[in-house]
Amino acid sequence: MTVILDDGEVLARLKPAAAVGTMREALLASHRGDLRAPARTVADLGDGRMLFTTGRWVGRWYGYRSYDTFVHDSDAARDDQLVAVYDDATGHLLGAVVGPELGRRRTGALGGAAVDALAPAAASTLGLIGTGSQAWAQLWAVAAVRSLERVRVFSRDERSRREFAERSGQDLGVAATAAASARAAVDDAEIVILATSSPEPVIETEWLSAGCHVTTLGPKQQGRSEFAEDLLDAATVLATDSVTQLGGYDPPALASRGRHADRVVGLGAVIAGDAPGRRADSDVTAYLSVGLAGTEVALAAGLLT
Repeated sequence: MTVILDDGEVLARLKPAAAVGTMREALLASHRGDLRAPARTVADLGDGRMLFTTGRWVGRWYGYRSYDTFVHDSDAARDDQLVAVYDDATGHLLGAVVGPELGRRRTGALGGAAVDALAPAAASTLGLIGTGSQAWAQLWAVAAVRSLERVRVFSRDERSRREFAERSGQDLGVAATAAASARAAVDDAEIVILATSSPEPVIETEWLSAGCHVTTLGPKQQGRSEFAEDLLDAATVLATDSVTQLGGYDPPALASRGRHADRVVGLGAVIAGDAPGRRADSDVTAYLSVGLAGTEVALAAGLLT
């Protein structure tokens, strides 16, 4: 019988440390060539699109994630996704995961792997811009790889940032405060996470402390980006989970063209020691999250087998 899991079962079974470990393993497999992860495929269906990310871990499994951009009447259906997992040897459908939570936690766990590889080893302060589900998944994962003593969170809505801070303490045991401004959130932070949908910069690069690590989840394209291009200049290390996907944006990603293009390295290469990571305490590092294809399937496979 084919197993189908929903969001409730994902939340009950998936633990942050294990999720980060699976993503670290997948990043290394992608770097070695064992995980085949092409750029996402887009099918235009008129009033909306279907998007597919596919992956194959040779000798283990293959599968895909699908989601759409249609406007739905139901809020519950708006973020629905499907992840299907097949056995690589037999072609048998091992199972599927339905709902948005697996994708969110996958992105969070990739961010956790990036922080573990690039942030200062003793980093304990986090500045978080954004209070949505992606911001929460990042905090969930980062708390598993760093002992966070101080978290400051900012978003435009005062109630949202206050509730997010309260939830952090209640659900994760991580002390957090609602910051009055974006600058106050990132001031002196050793880890900075941008998790917004803003087409304009939400921080100024000059606010960042020497030696901090920055993760950016939101828009990062020419003409629409949640950070200013001088962040790329300031960073000693520019890493992404998928160089292939970073080069597949339209409009192009800021880091995929011009003076930055040759500097971007795969996060898997950094973890493997085949690309330089943090070298000095004063280094500013940046992780450009784009979504390595196949990583949702990797998490799903672990839950299904």
